[in-house]
Amino acid sequence: MMFKEEYVFVRILIPFAAGIAIFYFLPEDNIISVISSIVIFLFLVILTVNFYYKKLNAYRFKGLIGILIYLLCFFLGGMVCLTNNEKFSTYYFTKNKVEYIKIWVNDDPIKTNGILRFKAKVVAGYKRAKKIKLSGQILIAAKIDSINPLKLEYGDELVIVAKHLAIEPPYNPAEFNFKHWLALQNIYEQAFIAQNQLFKTNRNLGNPLLKYALELRAKQVTQYRKLIQNDEAFAVASTLILGYRADLSKETLASYSKTGTIHALSVSGSHVAIIFFILDFLLMSLDRKRSFKVLKFILICLLIWFYALITGLSPSVVRSAIMITIFITAKTFAKNKNGYNTLACAAFCQLVYNPYLIWDVGFQLSYLSVLGLIFLQPKIYKWLYIENKWINKVWELIALSIAAQIATFPLCIYYFHQFPVYFLLGNLFISLPLILILILGIGVLIPPINQLSPVLEWIIVFTNQVLKWIGDLPYATFSSIWINLPELILLSISLVSFVFAMTKYSKRLLFLSLSCFIIYQLMIVYYSWEFANQKKIIFFTLRKNYAVAFIQGNQTILLTDLNTRDQTFQFFIKPALDQAQVDIIKMINLQKNMLEMPNFIFKEKQIIFDQYKILIIDGSYNNKRLAAKGKFNAIWFTDNTKFKIEKLPKEIEYQNIIIDATNKDYKIDWFKKFARNNKVPVQILKKNPAYLIRLTE
Repeated sequence: MMFKEEYVFVRILIPFAAGIAIFYFLPEDNIISVISSIVIFLFLVILTVNFYYKKLNAYRFKGLIGILIYLLCFFLGGMVCLTNNEKFSTYYFTKNKVEYIKIWVNDDPIKTNGILRFKAKVVAGYKRAKKIKLSGQILIAAKIDSINPLKLEYGDELVIVAKHLAIEPPYNPAEFNFKHWLALQNIYEQAFIAQNQLFKTNRNLGNPLLKYALELRAKQVTQYRKLIQNDEAFAVASTLILGYRADLSKETLASYSKTGTIHALSVSGSHVAIIFFILDFLLMSLDRKRSFKVLKFILICLLIWFYALITGLSPSVVRSAIMITIFITAKTFAKNKNGYNTLACAAFCQLVYNPYLIWDVGFQLSYLSVLGLIFLQPKIYKWLYIENKWINKVWELIALSIAAQIATFPLCIYYFHQFPVYFLLGNLFISLPLILILILGIGVLIPPINQLSPVLEWIIVFTNQVLKWIGDLPYATFSSIWINLPELILLSISLVSFVFAMTKYSKRLLFLSLSCFIIYQLMIVYYSWEFANQKKIIFFTLRKNYAVAFIQGNQTILLTDLNTRDQTFQFFIKPALDQAQVDIIKMINLQKNMLEMPNFIFKEKQIIFDQYKILIIDGSYNNKRLAAKGKFNAIWFTDNTKFKIEKLPKEIEYQNIIIDATNKDYKIDWFKKFARNNKVPVQILKKNPAYLIRLTE
């Protein structure tokens, strides 16, 4: 059985994680006291029963006591989750109206296109020169003076104008939920300020260790820039070895993504694990005596945490270092070495520190891949018996890759919407270069060894070229795979049931696996049929542009002033089209005079799509008279037109007004006022959800 005494942390982790997951969706500060009371009550009951165990003959109620322990862990998870929410603090900065707020830079600032972005910790506020204690975190975007640019680093204390807004939710279908991602970091507000609206106090309040780590990493990045001439090799080295956010080209990112080796570019568990195995091998001679084992433990832990230090103590590396440290501790000191219990202990410790990690994609994939390595890899490895030592090592690597891929497959499809067909070839190839790049990459930072930097550069360039070749092979990846939450659950149950059915030789589990998979496939077939017969219009919500998708089946006519290379298209439009399983995109803009296709006519600023009629009023009608007439489903105002809506001819009848983001804010307000006074429905495509018109039910 799996749930014996040696699995104590597994038994604790499951209800604890369930408590976090459930109470995350119940963000009410008034229930914290209730949950805390329940936790204290359950703890006292369990403590009392344990203290008077023999007198109460408590062994007769083992089942009830077990339930009480599970309930304690469940509500403890809920309490940890709710108390982690900084918005519930009485000092949270949005609860107090102040004129200025004092903050300090809480990460490494990033400058792009004259905008300096960073996360900051709020420590105080000022109201009429009176200082008020405040707390919380905020995202800052500061427009920097091009002549006298402000330079900031981690820990710098600033005073800024107290003008902040709530983080905006996603407005378009399938758009990345930036608000949710920041909320997991306890950031709910953002501020857009000019350089003259902030004052640098010349004090530094950051953690000295983290400040030193970031400065150390910056020095190593500078050293790489001197040693490595090839720009792409430098970017890969900085990202892969030090976790520095370098500007990798789209081609390089695509090569790693298509081959299933994108994890190599994120300094995380695999990098820390490689360093551990190298150190474990080099210090193998210390395993002979108990005292030497302790020395080995200390050396490995120190060196792993030193590596975490030179990567700037990035969250993924710290998480991996904690996991490895707990594993080494168990391996060195524990009598019963149980991989599942050690893994659960590492996850439990990290969730106690930050319960929001349960929703972190990296956290989920890291622990699932390690779980796959512990449970699946030995079983897959036993499929084949190979006598040759070197071929056997290759088979070990293949078994590792298959185990990790199986364990993370459903989540990878759910989050990244693609599956790399040649993941085995890619991961098998990159195994050796990754080890060499890590060893040489750290080695060249030491002056006597920096003469080997050309070798490091050549290995990186060669690795990139081979991965690009693999990524360019036919059918290298299945992309645009979108599954919803019910499909994810069905696929996961099917996969887990199948794995256990094969290991336990259970017909029932095999039947459950096949049943879930059949239901999953039926859902896929149904949605594919639905998408093949879809007919809808999407007016996208953008910041400064316009985009309308006229979707019929698996193709669309996209009316927009963007092109496919624009970031706005990639972030806000493409995900929606991918989710709708659109394969063919024909792009046009409003300057095109005429387009006639089946079920679509664009002529004289009028669009007819499957009987849905749209009249377009843009800048070409500025100070001109509109000669159109007839019935329209909607009038679309764009290009910040100066046309007066009250001058619409009486011959025009319309049901709806659509205002896109190309119009100025004052004009949008004027349109809203007109619509309200005339009781006409209006759709504002700025800081509002995208307007979806379904033409098929």
